[in-house]
Amino acid sequence: MSAGPPAEATAAPQDPLAIVRTRGYVSVLVVSALLGIPISAGAYGFLALVSALQSLVFDDLPKSLGFHGTPDWWAIPLLAVAGVLVALTIRYLPGNGGHKPAEGLKTGDTPSFAAVPGVAMAAIATLSLGVVLGPEAPLIALGGGLAVGAVRLLKRDAPPSAVSVIGAAGSFAAISELLGSPLVGAFLLMEATGLGGPMMGVVLVPGLLSAGVGSLIFTGLDAWTGLGTYSLTLTHVPTADRPTVGAFAWAIVAGVIAALLGEAIRRSSLTLQGLVDRHRLPLTVLMGLAIGVIALLYAVITDRPATGVLFSGQDALGPLLADSAGYTAATLIVLLVCKSLAYCVSMSAFRGGPVFPALFVGAAGGLALSHLPGLGTTAGFAIGIGAMTVAMLKLPMTAVMLVTLLLGTDGLTVMPLVIVAVVVAYVGTLRLARRPAGPPPEAPPQRTAPAA
Repeated sequence: MSAGPPAEATAAPQDPLAIVRTRGYVSVLVVSALLGIPISAGAYGFLALVSALQSLVFDDLPKSLGFHGTPDWWAIPLLAVAGVLVALTIRYLPGNGGHKPAEGLKTGDTPSFAAVPGVAMAAIATLSLGVVLGPEAPLIALGGGLAVGAVRLLKRDAPPSAVSVIGAAGSFAAISELLGSPLVGAFLLMEATGLGGPMMGVVLVPGLLSAGVGSLIFTGLDAWTGLGTYSLTLTHVPTADRPTVGAFAWAIVAGVIAALLGEAIRRSSLTLQGLVDRHRLPLTVLMGLAIGVIALLYAVITDRPATGVLFSGQDALGPLLADSAGYTAATLIVLLVCKSLAYCVSMSAFRGGPVFPALFVGAAGGLALSHLPGLGTTAGFAIGIGAMTVAMLKLPMTAVMLVTLLLGTDGLTVMPLVIVAVVVAYVGTLRLARRPAGPPPEAPPQRTAPAA
């Protein structure tokens, strides 16, 4: 989906200092910085378009048809339409509409410019019509694909290693502010690609530079247009208490639950994905209808809006924490179950990112745990997000950093609890994961009886 380290950088040991001193590396830095400007602006425009379409379809259209508000059943036909659009995009446009979210946040391949239209169309239909997936994976693919297309347009004989690095820089720029900080996005891509060793800095620096430029562009466009930040932020965080022995015990429990729930979601979505791939159009529509019905059931059971289950959960995360006192433990459990089911179904058929729904599911579960004695609201919220993030992405460093930066100073207070929850969930997820089928074990050599 997005660019990883160039093949030449990982195939054989090289001298990083010698590479940095070359003129070609300086050119890569300059191109990465320049491409960060239009790519981040395009990413901002993409997010603004999705937000505008969501408001148009779920707020303005019902009112124009005479409804006083948005009916709880409103999303069901819209999600069927999303199924038709995504299925046709996957079938007829290059790139398969982007990577399959049920298979995780895939990175490592050089992006394809030819896949950009299909990725964009599938993502817009998915995100604007209520499917429970996020924008991060499409943005990574779009940013990388546009960067690769620009490089090949300007210099057809560019070395594959340079194309790969610049493609990765385009991905960095596209998600520079989406997760609240360009540093979190950089860690996400770095950890997902397995980037390490002496070449890490050589490959990572162009991406960081592009992400920094992209962050400035996001900030400037926000101030200039007034449309919004489109960044993961929390405006109200209750003060966190210092960790206690009881809170550490609940962090272990949260890690175990997240590992079990995450593996259940993953296996179920992969099973459904196999069915959908064989009957793409009818079953994608059916999966869309199922998401709408799940959201309707949540609204009927809890008397809360169906939109609590729909969408990625990025914009609903802050209000969930701010209004946590208004949620009973039972309501949070129903929200957790319905969001998890809708998340699972969404990953099986649609195209988008798995990050933000995992954050929301973890937040709902953590807040439900916080109703138990010995665990505060902010601590429960934090360990739930960290544990569920690593259970779905298998990126422990990203999970810890994301929660810490998201909660600000309170994130530092609860960081020890988050680390415990993340480690337990990560180890549990690895132990629960299905082992790939390998060759049958060799039969031990048979001993022959000695001759008499």
